[in-house]
Order: sequence, then C-alpha cells, then structure tokens
Amino acid sequence: MPITKILERNAELYGDEVALIELNPEDKPPKKLWKDFSLIEPTPYKPYRLEMTWREFNEKANRFANALSKMGFGKGNKVAILLMNCLEWLPIYFGVLKTGALVVPMNFRYSSDEIEYCLNLAEADALVFGPEFIGRVEEVVERIGINRSLIYVGNGITPTFADNYKALTENQPAEFVSPKITDEDYAAIYFSSGTTGFPKAILHKHKALMFSCEVEQNHHGQTRDDVFLCIPPLYHTGAKMHWFGSFLAGSKSVLLKGTKPEYILSAVSEEKCTVVWLLVPWAQDILQALDSGELKLSDYELSQWRLMHIGAQPVPQSLIKRWLEYFPNHQYDTNYGLSESIGPGCMHLGIENVHKVGSIGRAGYGWESKIVDDKGEPVKPGEVGELCVKGPGVMVCYFHNEAATKEVLKDSWLFTGDMAREDEDGFVYLVDRKKDVIITGGENIYPVQIEDFLSTHPKVKDVAVIGLPDHRLGEISAAVIEVKKGMACTEEEINEFCLGLPRYKRPHKIIFANVPRNPTGKIEKPKLRATYGASSLVDMQNKS
Repeated sequence: MPITKILERNAELYGDEVALIELNPEDKPPKKLWKDFSLIEPTPYKPYRLEMTWREFNEKANRFANALSKMGFGKGNKVAILLMNCLEWLPIYFGVLKTGALVVPMNFRYSSDEIEYCLNLAEADALVFGPEFIGRVEEVVERIGINRSLIYVGNGITPTFADNYKALTENQPAEFVSPKITDEDYAAIYFSSGTTGFPKAILHKHKALMFSCEVEQNHHGQTRDDVFLCIPPLYHTGAKMHWFGSFLAGSKSVLLKGTKPEYILSAVSEEKCTVVWLLVPWAQDILQALDSGELKLSDYELSQWRLMHIGAQPVPQSLIKRWLEYFPNHQYDTNYGLSESIGPGCMHLGIENVHKVGSIGRAGYGWESKIVDDKGEPVKPGEVGELCVKGPGVMVCYFHNEAATKEVLKDSWLFTGDMAREDEDGFVYLVDRKKDVIITGGENIYPVQIEDFLSTHPKVKDVAVIGLPDHRLGEISAAVIEVKKGMACTEEEINEFCLGLPRYKRPHKIIFANVPRNPTGKIEKPKLRATYGASSLVDMQNKS
C-alpha cells in the first residue's frame, strides 16, 4: 500500500482534528496581543502559530498533485523540494507522491553548485523552493531552468524565473485521482550527507516508506493521544521517518522552527508534547541551560512528556545519565539508521533497555544485522568489524552510480561503513566510522571511544577527535574541544584528565574550538581535518 493512502485515511477518519502545527518562536508577539495562541487584534507580526487539520493536509496535497498533473508531471518524473521546515512542506511531499512521481528532498544548506549538481544527478524535472533560496537558485537559474519547472513557495514577490505555488494550486480541485501505485514503484530519492565529496542519490521504493512507518510505530508505540515535536529538517530521513509513526497513528505533530532550549521546553509545555526526538547538541544545550539556572523546569508543564529519544550520531553515556537526573520519569531510546536504510530504526535500543545506554541496540523491527571483518565473515562477540543490515528498508541503489552501489550492497546486505562490536547480550556498540579510524604507529584508534571519555569532563560541552598527519607515526589523534559557556579550561586540565585512558588512546594534541555539526547532528569531521590538517602538514614539512 502506498503511504499516500494513510493520509487519505486520516483525512476521512480525523478530518477536523489538527494534524500539523508550525511554531515560529522568533515571531511570537508580545503577550498583550496574544490569548490562547489566537491574535485578538491585527498586528504587523507574522503568525507565531499556524495549524492544519488532516482534511486540509490532504486537500493541499491533492491541489498540488492536480497542479503537477496539469503541468504534465506524473509517473517517472521527479520533483525536488528545497524548503525550510514549514506547514507547506509535507503537503507538497505527499502531493508529489500522489501523482506517482518521485519526490526529491534537498538539504537546505546546499550551495548553488550543490543544488545544480543534485538536481542533475536525480534528473529532477521540477524544483519547489522557498524564499531563503532565491539567491542561490538565481545564481544557477540559467542552467537549472532549462527544461525544468521552478515553483516558488512563499510570500512577497515571486522571482521572475519561477511560477507561484499559491497561484498554481488555489483553484485546483480538492480531490485527486491517483494513478495506480504499487509497493514496487519508485517513490523517493534522498541524498547522502556528502561527507566524502558531493552527495550520492539514494533511490527508495514505496514499500520502504511504508515499512518505515511500521518500524517507527512498533518501536515507540505512538497512539492518537501522542503529540510529536519535530525539530530536525524534514528533508532528512531521520526527522520524517520519526514523524511517520505519528502519521500512522493519526496523531498531532508540531514543527518547531528553532532549537534554543527555551523554545523546545516552551513548545513541549504549551503544545502538550509527549514524544520529542533530539540531536545530541540540543540535549547538551538543554542540560547546560538547566545546570546554569538559565532555565527552570518548574516554569514549564512537562508531566505529559513520556519519551525522549536521540539518533543520528553516537550518544555519550554521560549525557543520558545527566538527562535522567533531570527527567527521571522519561522513557529513553536511541535508534540507528542511514538514509540508505530509509532512516532510523534498523538498529533499536528499546525503552526497556536503558541499562544498555551507549549501545545502539539490536536489529530493529523487521531488520537483520551482522558485524563482519574485511573478508565479509562474521566476527566474534567483542571483536570490532563493519556493521551490516538487511531488511525491506534498504535502498534500491545509488541512482546512476553502479560502482558505489556494489561497494555497499552485497547479497541484499547493506554495508554501513560503521565499525561496531557486539556484547555478550547481543547489543551493538558503535566504535566509529570506518573512514574515521585513526592509525597511529600501526595501532587502530577509534575516535568515538575517546570522545565518550572526554564528554564526561565537567567543562566539556562537545568534542570531536580527528586524525592529523604526523611525520613519525603517520597519524596522531587530536581532540577538538568545545568548552561549556562561561567556563575556562586548559590543555593541562585535559591532559591530566586523559590519564584515565590507556596511553595509546590519549590525544596527542588538544584544540579548543567550536565543534561543527550538520543539520542532522553529525560532527563535520572533514571540515575539522581541512582546518587543522593543513597546519600539521606544514609542521611535517618543517621537521623534514
């Protein structure tokens, strides 16, 4: 069954109930102009809170599907979405799917060159974009606008090179008759993070999207009474596939535009959110705000908040221990996944396994997993190898990249590129990315292990360990440390703290700087290597 049928079912069963809420904290008007989240008099402010019912959601998707069909788009075509999170995002996504076309979500951080590259790689026939991207699209419009429709979503003046979304859809019928769509039809192209160069295009079928809904709801048990707070970008499989559990349950979700701790806690309190998916940096920021007294839990109504879960990157055990001190009644979970496995859930800790915090769990609902050596043979428990997963959510291929597909897809197994080990109970622990392993003097060093250790230091907010070139050892480990706000820390303090590590794991170099993370929370280690690797090369040349 295509995932669009769930939207139609929700519209029929829960039509007048709220499906989506958009919160814009930066645009919240003064309290004197606000009562029960409804404006009591005209103001120049942009609406702080917008909402949409399930019926409106489905009708908007139908109107866009009709507009696309009128433009000649249908099965086999591809429509890219380049939007910040907003109330229009998901109706546009489902409108594309209803036509039988493939939907192509794009990273809002893409430069103009990356936009052009990804549109060409996916062979997109249309691009739907928002006001934040006018300048970037305009830079390449003479090339990407050839034989490609450009649709602008936003207020104000529509760029001369684009059609206006509202004008295209407002007079379209609220009903749409979809062509026959099967589970085996292609549904979406997502893009890899691009940590090794330009992104790769990841092709998925409709059955993978539907399977993702089932996995998420099986893991977190969303019901009609739950309210999901969605903060990460919807272009990414993580945010959307976690929302899929609420979607399948027909429950309400809140799109929060902003990641400040007070925004998150206010949204949970005011909208009575019960399920929140956080990235590590946001959880760190909340804890720091509570530690410093900047925020007080007593100022918020949080008793209904039942589940906090984290994914997208390794989670320090110390972070969750501190979290549960502030929120002792929270269920905690972590899920592991890749865009190649249609997002989170192929590995799943489970709320009943909080004693195994630090692990990514075991194979998720409907999934299989194994850890193998360089020859593809399973390793023994406790040994480090590459994590592989298998299930209905594995991608079809890297679109138009047969060589890269063969590297990671072998006998239906997806080789993740993540190094991991399994304990005696079958729980899997990430050790590091295969490409991030540091080889110093012939010894393998796994940065995540050092990062986990350093994250327990009371002055460390965030940390990334990278390999830098070294004349004698080949590589040395360097710890890039972001210190908590208002605190000072010295290299001597860190070195003394690291005496708790085996000698070969102690960082050779300490760098105090911000730790960059991408919108999905992953540390941008290529940036750090580029920044600090050059100086190391100069040092090597000087020594020689």
